[in-house]
Amino acid sequence: MIYQRRLPHISTTDQPVFLTWRLHGSVPSHRPFAGGRLPSGRVFAALDRLLDEARTGPLYLRRAALADMVVEAVLYHAEVLRQYVRHAFVVMPNHVHLLVTAEAPLPRLTKSLKGITGKRANAMLALTGRPFW
Repeated sequence: MIYQRRLPHISTTDQPVFLTWRLHGSVPSHRPFAGGRLPSGRVFAALDRLLDEARTGPLYLRRAALADMVVEAVLYHAEVLRQYVRHAFVVMPNHVHLLVTAEAPLPRLTKSLKGITGKRANAMLALTGRPFW
């Protein structure tokens, strides 16, 4: 297990894992989480609540075409590429939750999924060259 930004990053592929990623800029850079003193579970809960309650910032995934494209990519990576066994997922206005059992290394899986969806979303939004996730 590796810790990055106070959250654990697990690279095992033999058990279900809960993945979350968010749109670039969806959390204000000045938003502190108790000076880094909160345990990782509380940081995740606070961040998730912040994302769920967001009324500003990028909310691109409210657009049906973008959300549908992400859904199609999640399904394709599971059913065609077989990178994971999909248990559940949800596309929120500014983030995605995915519960899977990985069949490929998690860094490769997330790079592939986020890479293709970010590239396609930026093309759809005419934001090519900018970070999406």
